[in-house]
Amino acid sequence: MKSQPGLVASPGPRGFRHRGGGWTTYLEPVPEWRGTTVQVCGLWPFGAGSGTPMIGVPVGRELTTGASLCCDPISWFRRAAIIHNPSELILGKPGLGKSTLVRRQVLGLAGYGVIPMVLGDLKPDYADLITALGGQVIKLGRGLGALNVLDPGSSAAVAARLSGHARTKLLADAAGRRLNMVTALITVLRHQPLIDHERTILAAALRVLDERHHLGRPPVLPDLIRVIDEGPPAVRAVTLERGSDERYRSAVDPLHASLIGLLDGPMGETFARHTTVPIRLDAAGGVCIDISGIDEGDAELQAAVLLACWSDGFGAIETAHALADADLAPQRHFFVVLDELWRVLRAGRGLVDRVDALTRLNRQRGLGQAMITHSMDDLLALPDHADRIKARGFAERAGMVICGGLPEAEMASLTQVVAMSAKERRMVVDWSTPPSWDPSVNRDGLPPGLGKFLLKVGGRPGIPFRVDLTGAELAINDTNKRWHPRATSQAAPRGLR
Repeated sequence: MKSQPGLVASPGPRGFRHRGGGWTTYLEPVPEWRGTTVQVCGLWPFGAGSGTPMIGVPVGRELTTGASLCCDPISWFRRAAIIHNPSELILGKPGLGKSTLVRRQVLGLAGYGVIPMVLGDLKPDYADLITALGGQVIKLGRGLGALNVLDPGSSAAVAARLSGHARTKLLADAAGRRLNMVTALITVLRHQPLIDHERTILAAALRVLDERHHLGRPPVLPDLIRVIDEGPPAVRAVTLERGSDERYRSAVDPLHASLIGLLDGPMGETFARHTTVPIRLDAAGGVCIDISGIDEGDAELQAAVLLACWSDGFGAIETAHALADADLAPQRHFFVVLDELWRVLRAGRGLVDRVDALTRLNRQRGLGQAMITHSMDDLLALPDHADRIKARGFAERAGMVICGGLPEAEMASLTQVVAMSAKERRMVVDWSTPPSWDPSVNRDGLPPGLGKFLLKVGGRPGIPFRVDLTGAELAINDTNKRWHPRATSQAAPRGLR
């Protein structure tokens, strides 16, 4: 384009394309600096505001602009007031980085003083991180450790330091949690919930156990079976046996048989003994309950242990809050990781109610939580219609939903809960495609969706971002350790899950 006399022409980004016009074929990128408005105010008008929130744990960079994104459910609820519930639901195909994203949030929140609680680590994905933070790693499984579901944990010791209503409430909560846990174990074994009078019998038998073990060691499941077998008056009264031993046996025999099945079946070694290592919340690096020693094919035991871990962990959190309310300890906040949610939901009808109660009270309990599963179909594929409605509520109540790569078949169920544009849906589906073959290294390349996520909050436009690991994080994020030669100094490939 040539300039004409009397006219002012725009040179364009590369200059005028004529002799002496300054045309160039290469444009050097303009240097960029990042800082707060206080630091860069002197550069006006050459500053540009960021379009992504900068409050919380730095999780990665926005894919379209390269801006930093900070995100975690506790910071966005407490400090930024972006969400109304400190929880997140993370969905995505295996191997694309869901656990890596949560590990980054665990690490950042620990720096803010929030205590991480990984209640059931199946791979394990978080044990190395919690160890590096100086936290407590508890191993459960056959030959590794046991968890006594009748043990009130620290509730009894803390209750002794309290008085009045606070003491009564803490003990009542512990008793209710114990009853719910025994009920849940039997539900996993039967694949169906208990009937009403069986819960009443259990509650009466547990009260008898409390009287017998008031000052001694906590009871275990064999003690509970013994009480039901003996049939003390307090237990017989709730069965309406009216002096007939035959009526009493008829009422308690199904429950008695299920409890024996817990001990002699696949769960007995884990739940029949006293707790091997109790949870300690004085570890600043948090708590990780490692259940990777349980075989993946043992679905019933995995689901039962996950439920027990969640119950035990939330019980420990309640005792910490009771001490804080009585001004006997500082107020602390917790970040609870509930991984492999689908395993518990599919273990038996009625277990959705247990998880549903956990997702409704996190604001009152002073904790944030991350629920991780593979897809919305994990929540909506339950056989019972009422359970499907409750499971769908997990996603609807979550403060934020973070989606990794998902196949096209998942979009119908996902968009019923999370509003997504056609472009956002296509982006998430493209991330789920398999990697292409790389002939230069004679193996598959990296998956297209590795470490990429779409953050959705309500009906707002999503924020696509990528998680990039720092050098300090590589060792604790390597999930392919079993494939590395032990005697080698070569850098191990980075694995994301």
